Amino acid sequence: MRVLVVGAGAIGGYFGGRLLKAGRDVTFLVRPKRAAALAETGLVIRSPKGDVDIARPPTVTSDRLDSTFDLVLLSCKAFDLEDAIASFAPAVGPETVILPLLNGMSHLDALDRRFGAEHVLGGQCVISSALDAEGRILHLNEAHALTFGARDGSGSARIEAVAAALANAGFDTRLSETILSAMWEKWIFISSIAGVTCLMRASIGDVVAAGGADLATALLAECAAIAAGQGFPPSASALERGRATVTAAGSSFTASMLRDIEQGARIEADHIIGDLLRRGQESAGPLLRTVYIHLKAYEARRAREL
Repeated sequence: MRVLVVGAGAIGGYFGGRLLKAGRDVTFLVRPKRAAALAETGLVIRSPKGDVDIARPPTVTSDRLDSTFDLVLLSCKAFDLEDAIASFAPAVGPETVILPLLNGMSHLDALDRRFGAEHVLGGQCVISSALDAEGRILHLNEAHALTFGARDGSGSARIEAVAAALANAGFDTRLSETILSAMWEKWIFISSIAGVTCLMRASIGDVVAAGGADLATALLAECAAIAAGQGFPPSASALERGRATVTAAGSSFTASMLRDIEQGARIEADHIIGDLLRRGQESAGPLLRTVYIHLKAYEARRAREL
């Protein structure tokens, strides 16, 4: 199976690098600057699960993409989705499947419009990773899991081929018959974490120490109510894990969105929080709306100061 990984950053580079090390046929679709860097330094992963060093990994730039692939692994930021779609469109043929690892749901609508729903799987990943100043991929915790499946829960020869290509590649994989439910549960979780840590500009532990555990659980409840209203109520175990995470005393956990704010970078306010509010207009609570206004105010100030 020919695999095109869109980007070679913290997520695409990690999973693509693991696949490449495992002997899979992987090519990275990258911008010229990243292609030059990879040619010079190689693809470097530093991880508690084992390091990876690949000299001169296969890369292609969008202007030279002239053949189709069996699987497109997509892990860009939501605000880069339109450009990413344009860049990898020539790689999508009649039998290509696209596995997006973005958070939220609206990217599925965009991909369906451009390529047709039959080409687009559901997917999510659980990993904390980042690029350092040298372009190395740093895996920051023990988790490195990828879950995927057909959105209608069906099986097919193509799905099984994707599962075989991803299996035994140095990270955890799961083929799910309920991938949309899994995506909604993750969306609830990251919206709650991003919401409370960005609103308070603090880690979970600091929020709890300040007496804000009830604020965090109330925000989680608001997000869960929206999911339930959309037909995807989170499981009791998912809610229990979520509550335990957002109320963990001494936790240094922060959302990547907060780290982006602290660096003055772009954020996915509309894709993660705004779209959740839009889908839950009738059941959305005041905390989630406050989070969204806070994030949009940051974006307005950032745009003014650029």
